[in-house]
Amino acid sequence: MAERRYWLMKSEPNAYSFTDLTNEDDSTAEWDGVRNYQARNTMRDDMKQGEGVIFYHSNAKPPGAVGTAVIVREGYPDNTAWDPDSEHPDPKSTPENPIWYMVDIKAVSEFKRFVPLREIKETPGLENMPLVKNSRLSVQPVSKEEWDIILELGMND
Repeated sequence: MAERRYWLMKSEPNAYSFTDLTNEDDSTAEWDGVRNYQARNTMRDDMKQGEGVIFYHSNAKPPGAVGTAVIVREGYPDNTAWDPDSEHPDPKSTPENPIWYMVDIKAVSEFKRFVPLREIKETPGLENMPLVKNSRLSVQPVSKEEWDIILELGMND
């Protein structure tokens, strides 16, 4: 059996927040609208059911980690790409030849406290995270060690 992997997924809280996720039916939602090829490849090829997700609020003041989720459905075509009325249409993507993919996630727990990016950058053991290396990717890998550190930061008052 493959080792469980971990991810960080960014969302702008004014577009879709962790609270929005927890308010969904069964606290489960499609992670759609990603229009970056590297993030698409990660969702399509790498993310597996049962893997952990750090939910991160980006483009916020301040940005930071707010909770955890789990992958509940592996990569499948993002139908918002071929919906001209969606927020992220792509006329080159079709049901017959999908370009973009999404996964479904389910909320697990909200952190007891918000973990701001500033603190993540200052915490030993997190200096090599793609997030800290100025990655703009909305979906990125997190090591088991980084996962454990961020959970400890978020779950301790």
